[in-house]
Amino acid sequence: MVLIAVKTLKEYWEQNPTSKSALQKWAAEVKEADWSAFSDVKNYFNSADYVGNGRVVFNIKGNQVRIVALLIYRVRTVFIRFVGSHTEYDLIKDIQNI
Repeated sequence: MVLIAVKTLKEYWEQNPTSKSALQKWAAEVKEADWSAFSDVKNYFNSADYVGNGRVVFNIKGNQVRIVALLIYRVRTVFIRFVGSHTEYDLIKDIQNI
């Protein structure tokens, strides 16, 4: 998959260094993946949740960090829309529009 907005991951791990290795691992796995539907994502990341409008939430580092990404399967693209703590994620009012 093509991973867009990796800068968002880097900015987060610079502020939260303990998350760096988990986020780098997730990014490497996504880049190697070849998903054509959410079921493929779910088979690879069991804790992933589809939240509508093409958005998938990934739980990283034992659910301490959450990534919301827009997945566009037909062009093999994962666009990172949000990276934050579980608490920061809970403050999102409209997840389908981020």
